[in-house]
Parts: sequence; C-alpha cells; structure tokens
Amino acid sequence: MKLRAYLVDDEPLALERLRRLLEKTGRVDVIGATTVPEDAVAALTQSPPDVCFLDIQMPRLSGFEVLAQLPSQPVVIFTTAYDRYALQAFQVNTVDYLLKPIEPEALDRALNKIERLRTSAEPATFDLQAMIRQMTESLRDASRDGRPDYPDRIASRLGDRLWFLDLDRVSHFYAEDKLTYAVSEGKAYCVDHAIGELEKKLDPRKFARIHRATLVSFAFIREVTSLPGGALNVRLKDGRDLTVARDRVRAFKARLGL
Repeated sequence: MKLRAYLVDDEPLALERLRRLLEKTGRVDVIGATTVPEDAVAALTQSPPDVCFLDIQMPRLSGFEVLAQLPSQPVVIFTTAYDRYALQAFQVNTVDYLLKPIEPEALDRALNKIERLRTSAEPATFDLQAMIRQMTESLRDASRDGRPDYPDRIASRLGDRLWFLDLDRVSHFYAEDKLTYAVSEGKAYCVDHAIGELEKKLDPRKFARIHRATLVSFAFIREVTSLPGGALNVRLKDGRDLTVARDRVRAFKARLGL
C-alpha cells in the first residue's frame, strides 16, 4: 500500500519538484500540498496523512510552529536548507530530514525508514520537545571542538604523480565528461572524487554546491546577480561566471545569510 503524503513548503518550485520526485518513486500518493503554513495546520488536523514533508523556514509559521498547533503529531520528514552536520541528531523516532535540494537517493532512504516504522511492532511516537532539545544540543556541539574534521588539501593525479592542492586556493570544482576538476589559481586539476562525494567531504562553511556539476568556494565569490528564470550568476574574483541552478537558489542564499 502506498504512503499517503502531504507536502508543505512556502516555495512553489520546491514543492512541485518534491511532488514529482515522490510520484516518480511509485511508492507515494500525494494527497495534498500547500505553500501556506496556516492551510497546512487545517489540512493536517482534518485528515492526517501517513507522512508529512514539512519545510522548516517559512514566513508567518515555521515548521516547528505548524507541528505545535496540531492536536496529534504526524510522521514527519523535514525538508531544510540547514547545515547537515548540525542536524545529525534531528532523527527522533519517526522524524527524519532531507537537505535541499533533495536528491532521489536521500528521498528513497527516508521512505525506507518510514516504511520500516509502519511495519514495526512498536507504535511510532513523536516528541517535538525532545526533538528541539536534541537540535539545540546538536547546534551547541557543532560550535565545540567536536566539529567534523575537514581536509585542508586535496590530491590531483597526473600520471604516476600526485599533486596536493591547498583547498584555500581552490575557487571551485566542476564535473565534465565524467571527470571532476578542481580550479586553483586559474588552472584545472583532475581529482578522484565525484561532485556529490566532495559535497560531503568538504567543509560546508567554505564550499557550497550550486549546480549538480559545480561546487564553489565562498571565499572566491565577488558578486551574485539574478538571472531570468530564477537562477543566479556567481562571479568569482578572477572574473569567471558560474550559475546557481534555480532549484539550489534558496539553499545557496540561506548559506550566504541572504
């Protein structure tokens, strides 16, 4: 039996993308969706779904405030642009989270978790206060010395030789023809990591994925301008232009504090 899902996100494009991803899985029936948090409260109260995909940052009501107004707590998967490492404790019982822009593989893992909970002999419970406490502790821990250890250099292979590039000098990474390149001081060096692997490996305070094939260093950004259709143009200090894909704009702006 398919999961009945209700979607809440104040960004229409993100909402539509999530709907398409869920429908493509063949495992979910989307029974409703809204960009208005107040409407979500009414819909979730009247007809609770099997799972609610809920944005955190929304005008008027946050995702937490939506949940606080419900008479009973649904199974929730949060969708968020927040830093993934600060959210490692963000999994209390039925709660999971997906970092925007949502990837199909991450969505499948979240759905697997929900399906395991549905077939579990133990009843599912949701403790909003416990979740908030754990998130607070996670954020506090992230500011201590226990922060994940990120590399300072990355290797580039040239024949039998390895070059080691200082990440502080890498302006961006890009994928092309099934290879990944690091650009340092205007030169491109081939590295043995896919863009997705680099996104997980590198310090998220210094690098952001702006396109399925591009990671950029915040330190090398000179200016950001809007493009027709909702995308952004990032101009680097060396004059190169990179594009922030439309579905990654919101997360990118959040990382810049915009």
